[in-house]
Amino acid sequence: MGTTDHPTPSLFARSSWPEFQRIGEILRAETVGGVLLVVAAAVGLLWANSPWGDAYQALSDLRIGPAALHLDLTLHQWAADGLLAIFFFVAGLELKREFVAGDLRDPRRAALPVAAAVGGMAVPALIYISVNLAAGSDALVGWAIPTATDIAFALAVLAVISTHLPSALRTFLLTLAVVDDLLAIVVIAIFYTSSLAWGPLALALVPLALFTVLVQRRVRSWWLLLPLAVATWVLVHSSGVHATVAGVLLGFAVPVVRRSPGPGPGLAEHFEHRFRPLSAGVAVPIFAFFAAGVAIGGLEEFGTSLTDPVTVGILVGLLVGKPVGVMGSTWFVQRFTHARLADELGWADVFGLALLAGIGFTVSLLIGELAFGTGSERDEHVKIGVLLGSLLSALLATVVLRLRNRRYRRIREEEERDSDADGIPDVYASDRPEGGGRAARGG
Repeated sequence: MGTTDHPTPSLFARSSWPEFQRIGEILRAETVGGVLLVVAAAVGLLWANSPWGDAYQALSDLRIGPAALHLDLTLHQWAADGLLAIFFFVAGLELKREFVAGDLRDPRRAALPVAAAVGGMAVPALIYISVNLAAGSDALVGWAIPTATDIAFALAVLAVISTHLPSALRTFLLTLAVVDDLLAIVVIAIFYTSSLAWGPLALALVPLALFTVLVQRRVRSWWLLLPLAVATWVLVHSSGVHATVAGVLLGFAVPVVRRSPGPGPGLAEHFEHRFRPLSAGVAVPIFAFFAAGVAIGGLEEFGTSLTDPVTVGILVGLLVGKPVGVMGSTWFVQRFTHARLADELGWADVFGLALLAGIGFTVSLLIGELAFGTGSERDEHVKIGVLLGSLLSALLATVVLRLRNRRYRRIREEEERDSDADGIPDVYASDRPEGGGRAARGG
């Protein structure tokens, strides 16, 4: 009888070939969206601080929509409540895809990104609370602001600095952001629902259930699904729960299969292909345009905002708390599972990703508005803290990752080498069954 070998588990191990393809496709779409997000935020910030700042504010405060349904919202509110629901719908699809057919279905592979996401939220929250303890409950309500990671912004940074980040690190960053989104929506639903109307919330279950039945039967007709999705969103919005929660619930309702039963993509994959460009290219940039438009004012006003404990808590939470939380959680996983980093990677690479996780733009700004109210003085300070924290995190991550880029380029060249020209890189040869490739397998 031979002995059974138990190989040492490896952190940041390379994923399968189908997963590599899927992650690459997602990241390409999110990278383009991230660049648009940065441009839109810059335009909003510059316009708000230009001689035409009043016109920007008037545009942001313009109200449209039926008052009878309590939907006479400002354009800024439509961006936060309406367009971001599309963003969270895609996030819901991605979350379910990860848990059913992605890396999160395997507890061993899920342990690292889940732990990193939890640590990356807990430590910034604790830092914010410690900084704002003396400021009172009015300031403490913003504890969740520095806990978010903006994957689109992070990918835009990677695109700008032209780093050749290996597939394992890109997969980890995306999966961490997916878990981060799930935790963020739970926080929003539980801690930032000020008043709850049970009637509309109960009624929302009706169109949601009908939507679920139809998508479970693989119905794709937009004229059936879209009215049900809109009705769910309107009722959730009327209930007092933030309307983006409706987007996640609708995303969770869509079925995911590990192997497409027919010649075309599964329904979740179909919706993701349709809505991810709309989310990344339209919804999030428009929200960023309205959310980033803070009037900084003169040096004295800017200095005053930097002394506000809210601003300091957000800034330190993103810049210090996120890297400490992600790095610390990764170390604990490595320590208590006796795993080791993949041979070609080191702790400097983990540090670079942890710094990228400190870019907490879109969801951080959304939570800031929910915590302090749109347009309030504290909301303006939130924007300054989020913008500065995200920018400094991006700059530090750029320095660290650029120093490692030569090693990354060599790893990526190895990952993409295809000596036999069969469409599957050599490092994924073990994923190639006899008689054909597996590229057609999808989610």
